[in-house]
Order: sequence, then C-alpha cells, then structure tokens
Amino acid sequence: MHTLAQLRNGGLKGVASLKLSEGLSTFPPEIFDLADTLEVLDLSRNDLSELPPDFGRLKKLRILFCSENQFTVLPEVLGDCPVLEMVGFKANKIETVPARALNTHLRWLILTDNSIASLPMEIGNCSRMQKLMLAGNQLTELPVAMANCRNLALLRISANRLQALPAWLLSMPKLSWLAFSGNPFSISANAAGLPVINWHQLHVHHILGEGASGIIYKALMHSDNKEKEVAVKVFKGAVTSDGLPEDEMNTFIAAGSHPGLVQVIGRIAEHPAGKAGVVMELIHGHFHNLGLPPTFETCTRDVFKQGLTLSLPQVLNIARTIASVAAQLHSRGIMHGDLYAHNILVDEYGNTLFGDFGAACMYPLSDMHTAASLEQLEVSAFGHLLDDLLSLCHQSANSTLATLHQLRNNCIADDVLQRPGFAQLSDQLANLGNDYPGK
Repeated sequence: MHTLAQLRNGGLKGVASLKLSEGLSTFPPEIFDLADTLEVLDLSRNDLSELPPDFGRLKKLRILFCSENQFTVLPEVLGDCPVLEMVGFKANKIETVPARALNTHLRWLILTDNSIASLPMEIGNCSRMQKLMLAGNQLTELPVAMANCRNLALLRISANRLQALPAWLLSMPKLSWLAFSGNPFSISANAAGLPVINWHQLHVHHILGEGASGIIYKALMHSDNKEKEVAVKVFKGAVTSDGLPEDEMNTFIAAGSHPGLVQVIGRIAEHPAGKAGVVMELIHGHFHNLGLPPTFETCTRDVFKQGLTLSLPQVLNIARTIASVAAQLHSRGIMHGDLYAHNILVDEYGNTLFGDFGAACMYPLSDMHTAASLEQLEVSAFGHLLDDLLSLCHQSANSTLATLHQLRNNCIADDVLQRPGFAQLSDQLANLGNDYPGK
C-alpha cells in the first residue's frame, strides 16, 4: 500500500504498480506523473465516482482496480487506454455500461456485485476476453453478440435475473468454467435431509482458511457424550464472485458422499449471528493444495509451486478421482463450475479430495441436450487439469502417457458435443496404468 503523501512528494517516481486507499473522492492528478512506467493501478476502497477525461494518458496501464467505490457508470475513458487488459469494478453502484467503456483489448473484466441491468452488444467486439465476472447484478439477458467472444473461458453470471440459460453459451469453444446459480431459471438443491448440528455443540478453535464465501475453522463437536474434531465453514452471507453462499452450501450437500469429496457431516443451526454453515470431516494435515489460483498473467489457468513434479501414479490417482467425482456430480445434475487444481487437495501418493462448491450449479437432467452440453463444457476444464498434470509429470514416454495426452485433446476439442462424458472418462482412466515401472 502506498500513500498520497508519497505520491505527491515524488517518492514513487518510476513505479510500475500503485495502490492507494485513503478515502479519495477525486482522482489524484499526480498519478499522471507516473504515466511512463505505471502498469498496475489499484484505487479500490475509496470514494471515487469518476475518472478524469484524459485518463488515456496512462498509455502503459495494463491493470486497473476500482472496486468498492461509488461509480454508477463504467467510465468511458477506459476505452482510451491502448493496452488495458484487466479491469475490476466490483461492489460499486454501476447501473450503466457504455459501449465505449468496453476496451476491445480486455482479457479480464470484473463487474461483480453492482446493479447492471443490461450490457451493450459491443461486448461482442472484445475478442480477447477470457474471464468475465458478472455475478450479483440485475441482468435479464446476455447480448447474443457475446457469442463472438470465442476465447471466453470463464463466465460468472450467478445471482442475476436471467430467465433462461442462453443456448449459444453451450457451444462456446473455450468456455470451461461457468457459474449460473441464483437466477430465475436455475434450480436449487434441497438440504433438508442433512443432520442439523446446534452451534452450541461446537467448540470453535482457530481459523484453518478463508475464501470469498466463508471462513473455515477447526472445532471440537460434542455429541452423545463423544467428542470429534471437525472443520466448520461459516458463510459470510454476501454475494461473491461465484454467486450466493446458500447455493454453495445446498449444492455441496446435494453432491452426496464420495471418497474423493470432503464429507459433510451436518448443517449448522442457532449460529449467534444467524449465519449459515456446514460441519465437515477434518482433513488430515498431510493433504495440501495441488495448485495455486490463476495470476494476472495466466488469467484462467492455475499456476504451481516452483519445482513441483508428479509421478505417473500420482497423475493417474488424481485424474481418476476427479473424473469419478465429476461423473457422480453430473449424474445428480450438478456442475461444479470451478474444476481447478487449486480446489484439489492431494497427499504424497496422489490420494485426492475435491472441494469448494462456490461456483456449483444445478440443472435438470430431464433436458438431455442441455445436461449433456453442460457436462461436456466442464469436461473442458478437466482437459485443462489433465494438461497441467501432464506438464508436471516427467515420466519417460509410454503408452499410458500417450493415452492421457489423447484424452486431454479429446476433452478440449472445440466442438463441445464431440467431447467425452465423465463416466466414459472415468472408465477409460480406470483401465490405464499397466505399463509404467513398479505397477
């Protein structure tokens, strides 16, 4: 974090990245003194409602964050920045998105948690767009012109007012991660059958982790004169970039039991602040996240710790488990929506647990065409996971690796309907692995 005083006294001359959060109500003109070097500008958590008309003077600006401000209109001057490729205006009061504000150079646009009722058809001119975050708005439809965004890989449209899932979405060649829960057309899971655990039965200890939708604690659960160590996730209750926390909780519960899923024990009642939550089996400490979330540079693709390598048996264990879990989910009409390595926990042997249902959605299995298309859309995400796993495996070439490479190619085929389903993938993976040493 930088300060306005540093900016004004010239102490930040030559910086490539600037972050200011000081309750600003006007854009500091001294920022233009950095125009020759500034690439990343973060003005989130201020009181701004407009950008200056000559904002395009920031010719090297690639990334702009203006989240948690007072904007009601997405600034048209964004279109004047020649290399601007990532824009974030989350949690403002935006109602209007002018066509001119949609810089055609954009790869990543975040408009989560605003009041946008419509998008201009010119969004279809954003041919480089890979990641589009629109959850928590008032959209009743998406422009058909968005079908021209052929590089779109991740789309969040949860918690809007969409009356139907656009048919053209189902044939987008690169779309791999989609979230649409919390719209009039979407269906919700029923969590009524899960045991209820009173908050007073839980002795909460320290925080294990925190995500966009909630906080996970380690706790001791008291029941029938017995004690059990558990994990407790308490939802924050606000819309996230993926959707609504109650949809996450209900879909997680509807996923059911599987050796590759974090097991839900019950849902919380009588939380002192009235918050929703779930009690889960505590994951052993030898499990760790397989990957790390995408960076600004990778946009929609995970990154991995430097030096990480996987053996072929580990790759197969991970791939088999995720394919099997995904097959179960889709057999229940559930699309995970966030099938990524950073949501996968593994141990040293490749034993695998899949979690984080923040982007999960339910769909009717009775509509067979839509159901198959949504499954094959998510198969693309599995293909990218296979690609990541293969990049981390330095096993000498053999028939198993050759088959895995072919499966990857099949999963990411541009023709969505030509991709295999997860049950087929699970069967194929189960029959692999007989030709590597030590098998």
